Amino acid sequence: MFGLRLKCLTVAASSLCALPSFAEAQSSYVYCDNGLRCFKAPCPSSSALDLGTGTIVKGVSIDPSGLPQADKAITDLSDALYAGKIVVRGSIEQRTQTISGKEYTLPWLVATRIVRTAKDGERKHCSSH
Repeated sequence: MFGLRLKCLTVAASSLCALPSFAEAQSSYVYCDNGLRCFKAPCPSSSALDLGTGTIVKGVSIDPSGLPQADKAITDLSDALYAGKIVVRGSIEQRTQTISGKEYTLPWLVATRIVRTAKDGERKHCSSH
């Protein structure tokens, strides 16, 4: 009986260790549509500036489904997100998508909350492409 419990605990502990740590991976981002238009997917028509590192993640999509209801209730949320008007807290994760019958692993910004209004200097990557 003790051996079975130990095995179960070992499996559970190793499973937890394999899960990504979202608290550690969270950063603040300014996400925007950069104006680039493509004829074939995937298209790098959006980008996100990681305010913690200064890195610009190109071709990233945004998943706002994790935002709190109060943040989702903002009337111009879509415009604010795509125009780089707000800073969101979240993490970048890789997701596999099938586009025109071919699988791609693409970056997604998983937004968990709206932090504040973006500053002009934080938005300049939106039109620099």
